[in-house]
Amino acid sequence: MTDQPDTSGETFRPEARNPRGFADKRARDLRAERAILEAVSAVYERYGFEALDTGAFEYADALGKFLPDSDRPNEGVFALQDDDDQWMALRYDLTAPLARFAAQHWETLPKPFRRYAFGPVWRNEKPGPGRFREFIQCDADTVGSARPEADAEIIAMAVEGLEAAGLPRGAAVLKINNRKLLNGLLTAAGVETQGQKLAVLRAVDKLDRLGVEGVRLLLGEGRLDESGAFTKGAGLVGKAVDSVLDFVQAGSGGRSETLAKIADVIGGSAEGDAGLDELAKIDAALKSLGVADDQALFEPSIVRGLEYYTGAVFEAELLLSTTDDKGAKVSFGSIGGGGRYDDLVARFTGQSTPATGFSFGVSRLAAALRAAGREPGGAARGPVVVIAFDQAHMGEYFAVAGELRAAGISAEVYLGTSGMRPQMKYADRRLSPAAIMLGGDEIAAGTVTIKDLDLGRELASGIADNAAWKAERPGQQTIPRGELVAAVRKIIGG
Repeated sequence: MTDQPDTSGETFRPEARNPRGFADKRARDLRAERAILEAVSAVYERYGFEALDTGAFEYADALGKFLPDSDRPNEGVFALQDDDDQWMALRYDLTAPLARFAAQHWETLPKPFRRYAFGPVWRNEKPGPGRFREFIQCDADTVGSARPEADAEIIAMAVEGLEAAGLPRGAAVLKINNRKLLNGLLTAAGVETQGQKLAVLRAVDKLDRLGVEGVRLLLGEGRLDESGAFTKGAGLVGKAVDSVLDFVQAGSGGRSETLAKIADVIGGSAEGDAGLDELAKIDAALKSLGVADDQALFEPSIVRGLEYYTGAVFEAELLLSTTDDKGAKVSFGSIGGGGRYDDLVARFTGQSTPATGFSFGVSRLAAALRAAGREPGGAARGPVVVIAFDQAHMGEYFAVAGELRAAGISAEVYLGTSGMRPQMKYADRRLSPAAIMLGGDEIAAGTVTIKDLDLGRELASGIADNAAWKAERPGQQTIPRGELVAAVRKIIGG
């Protein structure tokens, strides 16, 4: 857009601002996301999953449940009209594009089709703290297998993937449930309408926030919150309410113990028994895959997705203590989830096609790791900076930078117009490990002076440990030019 004069004759200057919900990311954030994606992708490929990238846009009708009932489908998604009058929308997630791709290419795909994908997704929703309109997701899915072992493999892969991303064992846990269990329990209790079932699911989903008594009210007539607003309940009475509460509280102990408790509660309904059988097979497969109870457990209160999932559901919960920049405790809770969705591909084909998968938000996981003091991708590190003393020696400076780059070391020549002190400040602001100084005397003598900026930062921080490491590292040294690369490598630990 070119500058336009306004009616007063003054030049219009737009305010420099980014749209709400769209974040600018600098090197630290991009490095963290890249490190997570590389680590998790390596896990997925070891499990035999194929990488797939679909386009940013999908036809709006392919997005299924995200398509609103209006002429312009821009609620929840960012949509535009193609030149053939078809509505296109930026993808809301990575699962709907997979369902479209699988339906479109099913005849030529290996079955089951195992794919992983990562990339940006966009949601036209109100942004807020930690809630963005554009963010990176990473998914793995198996399409075409109804076996519970396919769910178990996804769970095991999620456990391993999150550990590879930087969450050590005990820092997160996969919580698993099966939608068929609660459906069977409600059927046995005489609940048959879909509306009432959804009301029960919504009540159960609030267990962590409202506690048992709050959920009891929502299962019954309803609940009056602190603001005075009344939420209508599911309308269950007596034993039905007690059965649901007994069910959602049956998740203590190991997986086998929890299965036994659930079996005592659900009362032998056909759908409930099917869910129990699937969880038992998932448990057996997880044991074979080496996934222990402390890494993945059965938790009957996990609901997820209401109408979206058809069987097993799972959610990754962060257990690490996390704090914000001011030291206040922050609760991240869920950092990913998934489950079985057997009806999504059928929207295109009319034929039931089983599918299961797991997804996590890469930016959210990076933020959680950072809040827990675990910087993804390691500590920030800038390039080695070659100080520019004299325009007449620019060729020498570029030769030094080129020598370092050829050795695989990130380097740059300072190309501003400031003096030496501001240049050193620039190098420090770039988090450079070292500054290279090459004045006329060094050039004439065939030497180079190296200032260890990493050591300077260590000393400035007042850290008292690794004294031996500090003693072996001179803050500044002048060495023969031929020893430059070796000396810089020693500083950067390479």
